[in-house]
Amino acid sequence: MDLQFTPQEQAFRAEVQAFLKDKLPQRIADKVKAGQRLSKEDQAEWHAVLNARGWYANHWPEAHGGPGWGAVEKFIFDTECALAGAPRIVPFGVNMLGPVLIKYGSEAQKSYWLPRILNGDDWWCQGYSEPGAGSDLASVKTTAVRVSDETGDHYIVNGQKTWTTQGQHANMIFCLVRTNKDVKAQSGISFLLVDMNTPGVELRPIRTLDGDHEVNEVFFTDVKVPVANLVGEENKGWTYAKYLLTYERTGIAGVGFCISALAKLKVIAAKVHKNGQPLNQDPLFAARMARVEIDLENMKTTNLRVIAAVAGGGVPGAESSMLKIRGTEIRQEILSLIRRAMGVYATPYIDAAQYEGYSEAPVGPAEAATAAANYFNYRKLSIFGGSNEIQKNIISKMILGL
Repeated sequence: MDLQFTPQEQAFRAEVQAFLKDKLPQRIADKVKAGQRLSKEDQAEWHAVLNARGWYANHWPEAHGGPGWGAVEKFIFDTECALAGAPRIVPFGVNMLGPVLIKYGSEAQKSYWLPRILNGDDWWCQGYSEPGAGSDLASVKTTAVRVSDETGDHYIVNGQKTWTTQGQHANMIFCLVRTNKDVKAQSGISFLLVDMNTPGVELRPIRTLDGDHEVNEVFFTDVKVPVANLVGEENKGWTYAKYLLTYERTGIAGVGFCISALAKLKVIAAKVHKNGQPLNQDPLFAARMARVEIDLENMKTTNLRVIAAVAGGGVPGAESSMLKIRGTEIRQEILSLIRRAMGVYATPYIDAAQYEGYSEAPVGPAEAATAAANYFNYRKLSIFGGSNEIQKNIISKMILGL
């Protein structure tokens, strides 16, 4: 197993770097590096830039509009984007739903929905979690009852979804719904595509710890959904959900974002002084920085080993859960150290400083304005996509057989 990039892969890295230097809007990169919130328009602008180059759906096959990259190219691209300050691609349509449709969708669904994901006609959100079904996703209670009338065959959907990220921007939601209550929980779930503008769909905002409106509750009351919007077979949605979550968990590891965040931490620790010396020379703080850097290097090696296995025809299993656990823990530790480095200046969180056009200077160093907000917001990393505790159960079953 060779964990070094080939000359061709190094050339690809240079190509990506040149593209980012030329095409990544500077104002968007500045907002990302400062930890400021991006608008829907910011994200859509970057998606359009990538799509024009053919790099938006970078893990789709060429037959469906992807660049035909392998695992190594995707790793290089994601890492260089993070280092350059490119926004994280909003994953719900292109990175989650797209692969499910390509593998399990009908030809009609592929020909209709995939181009709309690429060109931005549809903005998707995810309807998985419910108040009583988060980590125990198989316990979803939102129902979809199939009926026929003069308008045709459709489902009547009733229930509630929660923690729906960016649902306020979405016009479509892919949902896990219960279509059979009389079988084993995992066997009675279906995967349904729902238009958010359908009568009976109601969205309510949830304010997170950082004061942002990022997540939502979605309520369904007698919502009519065409049977044509069922992906795959009825009652087989659990299979499709697990396939989708493999993509989500590996992405949550965020190796590139960890590398970028660590670089930012090092700059801050060299600039901030404590007792007359740079913070990076404080023994306790320097030890924590060293520990997280060692952990990150180990995770990078593990990630490259998984990439090498996939390139050789292997399929990642428990490794995606391992990367999810370590990646989220490392990112949280780096953000904790950034907040700690800001000291008292991280305490007064100035909400307005997150927004473009804010005219007043933040209290203390510029990095202080978003230090606490980002720390609190990313506590979610170890919960969504399947909590880290659930990932440990998956690892124990797949590797130890427990």
